[in-house]
Amino acid sequence: MSLTPFENPLFALFEDRAISDLFVPARTLALYNEVEAALVRAAAAEGIVSREAEARVLSVLADFAPDPHRLAEGSRRDGVPIPGYVRALREAVGEPHAGAAHIGSTTQDIMDTARALTLREANNVLARRLASLIAALGTLDDRFGDAPLMGRTRMQAALPITAGHRIAAWRRPLVRQQDRFAAARKSVECLQFGGAVGTRDGWGGQGDAIARRMAETLALAEPGAAWHTERDGIAHYGGWLATTAAALGKFGQDIALMTQQGLGEATVAGGGGSSAMPHKQNPVGAEAMVSLARVTAGHGAALHHAAVAEQERSGIAWAIEWMVLPQLVTATGAALLIAGDLTSAITRLGGPA
Repeated sequence: MSLTPFENPLFALFEDRAISDLFVPARTLALYNEVEAALVRAAAAEGIVSREAEARVLSVLADFAPDPHRLAEGSRRDGVPIPGYVRALREAVGEPHAGAAHIGSTTQDIMDTARALTLREANNVLARRLASLIAALGTLDDRFGDAPLMGRTRMQAALPITAGHRIAAWRRPLVRQQDRFAAARKSVECLQFGGAVGTRDGWGGQGDAIARRMAETLALAEPGAAWHTERDGIAHYGGWLATTAAALGKFGQDIALMTQQGLGEATVAGGGGSSAMPHKQNPVGAEAMVSLARVTAGHGAALHHAAVAEQERSGIAWAIEWMVLPQLVTATGAALLIAGDLTSAITRLGGPA
């Protein structure tokens, strides 16, 4: 059973396994292992733990898979999975090297850095899809751009334009979003490392050095300080996602209107059948893009609420991100996926019906 349509086969139109699978528990735990491995390597390089301890911790992390039931119990008690994860990891490492695991770090260091790695993978998918869609819309303009079309203001006939004029209004915002993506990625693809209260104390004065080594190992940016309660980067990234989905929603809304019976300004191949009216061909892809645009607007707003984090760590605002960000990334990914399919399915734009 699924709580959202993004991983529910009964709503396969919205499925995006390439992105939603990045957020599954097994993948998240694997990334916790990756971050912990980077930490112990950096601590050993700085002489904070012995090479023997490093080797022992890394050997356990190579295939560490804690009992999910124990993790769930711990998460109910602690509110987050990392305390239970660390207890299990240290048990597996055993004495005398158990203390070398998770040395000096805090829950947020591991969870936020693992999330940065997840987002990097998701962003690679989004970047490919966005580039492909921009190219496909260019091809659509080559095919139909000169076709006559009635321009419509406030959904009423206005003055003649070409199909190319409307295609450009779909494509240009996406090109701008592509240009903005580098900044959006930079705001989230970065190491989180600060220790108990974000000061990077607790490693014998070597906190910054450990952070640099971890960032290099994980191929993440090193921001120079912890961002425990500085969530503007997440909010900025969420804004990029929601704005991209909004641009796709405009595309979908226009196609849904253009395919109306009696208007007939566009033809889209494919399904869209009705259980009660077999003569209908509903613009399901176009409609889905509008739905996704509207839901991402709400999710983007929620991330701005999550940016209001109190003092040196927030259990309130942080939890909002866990609930909202995976859905926002997946919804935008699904919108790009559907938009690509829709663009390929358009067989006529403008001209006589």
